[in-house]
Amino acid sequence: MALSKPSFLTHLRTLAKPPNGHHPTTPPSFISLRFLSFATPEEAAAERRRRKRRLRIEPPLSSLHRNQQQQQQQQSPKPQQNPNAPKLPEPVSALSGNRLNLHNRILTLIRQNDLEEAALYTRHSIYSNCRPTIFTVNSVLTAQLRQSKYSDLLSLHRFITQAGVAPNIITHNLIFQTYLDCRKPDTAMENYKQLINDAPFNPSPTTYRILIKGLVDNNKLDRAMELKEEIDVKGFAPDPVVYHYLMVGCVKNSDSDGVFKLYEELKEKLGGVVEDGIVYGNLMKGYFMRGMEKEAMECYEESFGESSKVKMSAVAYNSVLDALSKNGKFDEALRLFDRMVAEHNPPRRLAVNLGSFNVMADGYCVQGRFKEAIEVFRKMGDYRCSPDTLSFNNLIEQLCKNGMLSEAEELYGEMSDKGVNPDEFTYVLLMDTCFEENRADDAAEYFRKMVDAKLRPNLAVYNRLVDGLIKVGKVDEAKSFFDLMVKKLKMDIPSYQFIMKTLSEAGKLDEVLNVVDTMLDDDGVEFNEELQEFVKGELRKEGREDEVGKLMEEKERQKAEAKAKEAEAAEAAKRSARAAVSSLLPSKLFGNKESETGSTQATENAGEAASTQPAEAATVSGDAQAGQEEHGGEEGENSAQIESKSDGATEQVLA
Repeated sequence: MALSKPSFLTHLRTLAKPPNGHHPTTPPSFISLRFLSFATPEEAAAERRRRKRRLRIEPPLSSLHRNQQQQQQQQSPKPQQNPNAPKLPEPVSALSGNRLNLHNRILTLIRQNDLEEAALYTRHSIYSNCRPTIFTVNSVLTAQLRQSKYSDLLSLHRFITQAGVAPNIITHNLIFQTYLDCRKPDTAMENYKQLINDAPFNPSPTTYRILIKGLVDNNKLDRAMELKEEIDVKGFAPDPVVYHYLMVGCVKNSDSDGVFKLYEELKEKLGGVVEDGIVYGNLMKGYFMRGMEKEAMECYEESFGESSKVKMSAVAYNSVLDALSKNGKFDEALRLFDRMVAEHNPPRRLAVNLGSFNVMADGYCVQGRFKEAIEVFRKMGDYRCSPDTLSFNNLIEQLCKNGMLSEAEELYGEMSDKGVNPDEFTYVLLMDTCFEENRADDAAEYFRKMVDAKLRPNLAVYNRLVDGLIKVGKVDEAKSFFDLMVKKLKMDIPSYQFIMKTLSEAGKLDEVLNVVDTMLDDDGVEFNEELQEFVKGELRKEGREDEVGKLMEEKERQKAEAKAKEAEAAEAAKRSARAAVSSLLPSKLFGNKESETGSTQATENAGEAASTQPAEAATVSGDAQAGQEEHGGEEGENSAQIESKSDGATEQVLA
C-alpha cells in the first residue's frame, strides 16, 4: 500500500529512534541523515542553519586541501627570472581564436599581392588587443623575400623585434637568406653567431642549408667548408643537400678533386651507399671536367637504371639535366626531360619544377633553338610551375644577346599577366638593347618606368643612359634625367663634368651655371680648383667667367646665414630647456627662487630704463651696489656655491 508524504516522514522518524530505550550512538561527523523534504518551512530553515554551523566548525576537505597548497606556495618562493634572458617563441597553439582570424586576413592580403597593406596591418596589430603571432609575421616576411623587397623585410623585422615579438628559427632563416641574397655574407654570419650565443633554441638543418648555399653563391667556399665541420661537431646527421651545395662550389671553381673528395666523404658517413640522387649530377660534372665521358655516362646509367635504388627528386633531376645539356649530351637531356614530365604527378610525385624549365630553356638557347626555348618556357604553367623574375630575366637576356629584341619585349609584356614584377636587371637589359638597336626613345622610356616603379638604378646605369641620349643628340632629355636623378643618386665629379661639358658644347651656359649651383649644394662632392678652371674655361668663350665667382660668393653667404640661424635656434632651444629644467629642480638647489626671479626682472628693467632715463638707471645701479655692499662675506660665497651647483645640475639634466 502506498504511503502518503506525512506518513512516510513519520515512518522515517520511527526508524531513526533507538530501540528498547538505548542511548543513540553518535554517527561520524561526515555522515548525516538527509531528509528528502521537510514538513514545514521552519524545519527546512533549521536544517540549513545546522549545515552552516557544521561547515564553520568542520570545513570541507577541498577547502583544507586548498589552504595547504597555498601554504606550500608561500613557503617555496618562485625563482627569480633574468629580465635580460631571451624570450621563448610562441608555440603553434597560440594561433587560435582572434589571432587566427587576424592571421587569415593577412594571408588573404598576401594572396592578393598587397604586401604593403599586409605589412602595415601587421604593424598596427602589434599594439592592439589582438597581437599577431610570430607565424603571422613570418608569413609577411616570406612574401617580401619572395618578391625581393629586402628593405621592407628588414624594416618589419626590426619593428617586431623592438615590439617584443620573440622570433623563432624560421625568422632567423629568413634574415640569413635576406643578407645572403643582398651579397652580405659577413653580416649573415654575424647574425648566425648571435643565434648560437643568445637564442634559446638551436639552428635547424634548414639553417645550415641556407647558410652554405649562400656562402657558395657569394664565393665563400672555404667558409662553407668550415661551417660543414661545425655541423659534424654539433652531431647533425650527414645531409646530402649540404654536400650537393659544396660540390656545386667545387664545380664552379673547376676543382674536380674536391668534388670526388666530398662524394667519398658522404659515402663513408652513410655506410657506403648514397641513395639520394642529388649528388650524382655534380659527380657527373666532375667526370666531365676530367674528360672521363665514359665514366660520367656509366654513373648516369647506374643512377637511372631499372635496378637502381637511387631516389631522384626534382632538384636531383635538374642537376643531372644540367650536366647533360652543358656537356654535349642535349639529346639525352631531352629524353630525360620527357621522362621527368611523364613521372610528374602532383601532389604525389613532383618530378619537375621551375628549375627544370629554366635548364631546358638554357639548353635550347645554347643550341640556337630560341623558339623552342620560348615554347618550353611557356609550358611550365601546364605543370603547376610559376615563373619568377629570375626565370624571365634569364630568357630575356639570351634573346637580347642574340638580337631578338621584339621577342624579349613580348616576354616582358607577359610578366605583368603572370603577376611577376620586373627588377632593375630587366629594365637595364631592355634599355641597353634598345640603344644598340638605335631606339633611344624606348631606352629612355624603360629607364623612366624603372624609376616610376620605385626601383633604384645605380650611377653606372644612369651614366649609360645619359651617354646614349647625348650620342643621338638628345641633350634636353639628358638634362631632364639629370634633374630627376641628381637627388636620388650620389653623383660623382665625372658625372657633373660630363653633363656640364655637354651643355656647354650645346651653347647652354645658363644650364651649366644651374648645374654648378646644384653641385655647390651637394655636400658629397667638392667643387675643386680643377673643376672651377674647367667651368671658367667654358664660360670664358662668351666672357662670363666672373659669374662663377659671384655664384660661389652668393652660396657662401647663404650657407653662413643658414649656419647663423641654426646656431641661434640651437641657443634658444638650450635656454628654454634650461628654464624648463630649472623649474623642475628643487628650490634648495638654487637658494631663494623668488628672490632670484625678482632680481633678474629688476636687472632687466634697469637695462631698459638705462636707454631712456640715464638718471634713473644710475640711481637703481647705486641702490643695487649699496645692497651688495651690505651683503658680503659668507653670503657671497654661499650664493656663488649655490649658483655653481645649479649650473652643474642643469647641465647634468640636459645631458
